[in-house]
Amino acid sequence: MELEVYKIDGTKSGEKVKLSADIFGIEPNEHAIYRAVRVYLDNQRQGTAKVKDRSEVRGGGRKPFRQKRTGMARQGSTRSPLQIGGGSIFGPKPRDYTNKLPAKMHKLARKSALSHKAKEGQIKIVEDFSFTAPKTKEVVAILKALDVSAQKTLLLMPSSNVNVVRSGRNIPSFKVLEADKASTYDLVNNQVLLIQKSAVDILQNTFRN
Repeated sequence: MELEVYKIDGTKSGEKVKLSADIFGIEPNEHAIYRAVRVYLDNQRQGTAKVKDRSEVRGGGRKPFRQKRTGMARQGSTRSPLQIGGGSIFGPKPRDYTNKLPAKMHKLARKSALSHKAKEGQIKIVEDFSFTAPKTKEVVAILKALDVSAQKTLLLMPSSNVNVVRSGRNIPSFKVLEADKASTYDLVNNQVLLIQKSAVDILQNTFRN
């Protein structure tokens, strides 16, 4: 598969980039994508939710009211879950949501995500660019020229560029990542995958290691 390389002004440069069929042309495995996304989201959870049970709440030193002749059910402690201010029943406790995915499935999921993007025509190659200083309007102009300003876009770069990251971080529908650090979730959680020309080889080399 070959894709045109676009200039930042939106015109075609006349160059083409060849995408590996082993990475961008396989039959997407939807289950692998699902598993990878599920694991990614699980690992984002803090697991700090907690409530106090009856052994942790304050009070309970005496019987709330006498045993008989009140017309109410007997109670032995103000810490009972049935009392106001009592402990909670079966509430959440701190836990670790960390999950792992086999390396082969992780790699298959990323390949499947890229192949799905290529199959749907959601990949666009753009020439390398950088800025001397952070300027959001420059990124906005590039996205508008490439006709992707109205879509959620992920830009993959060959290496981290502070000025480009800072220029794009105030745009809600735009995200910048290094090509070899994009997860399956990052690859599928957008409408357009914008890849800088020199980032293509770096992205493809991550699957050969």
